[in-house]
Amino acid sequence: MRDQEEQPEKETKRAEKQATEEAAQLAKEQVRKKAYLAREQAIEEDQKAGATKRAEKQATEEAAQLAKEQVRKKAYLAREQKITEDQEARKLNDKK
Repeated sequence: MRDQEEQPEKETKRAEKQATEEAAQLAKEQVRKKAYLAREQAIEEDQKAGATKRAEKQATEEAAQLAKEQVRKKAYLAREQKITEDQEARKLNDKK
C-alpha cells in the first residue's frame, strides 16, 4: 500500500524536477541567444565602421589623385605653351 501512496509523490517530484530543469535550460538558452545576438551586432557594427573608414579613405585618395592630375595637366599645358611660344619666337628670328 505504501508504494501506491508514494507513487503519486514520486510523479509529482519528478514533474517538478523536470519543470525546473526545463526552466533552467530555457534560461541558459536565452542567455546564449542574447550573447550570440550581441556578438553578431558587434561584428556588424565593426563591419559598418570599417566600410565607412574605407569609403572615407577612398574619397580622400580620389580627391588627392584629382588634385595631382590637375597639377600635371597644368604643367603639361604650360610646357606645351612654352614650346609653342619658343617655336613662334624662332620663326620670327629666322625671318629677320
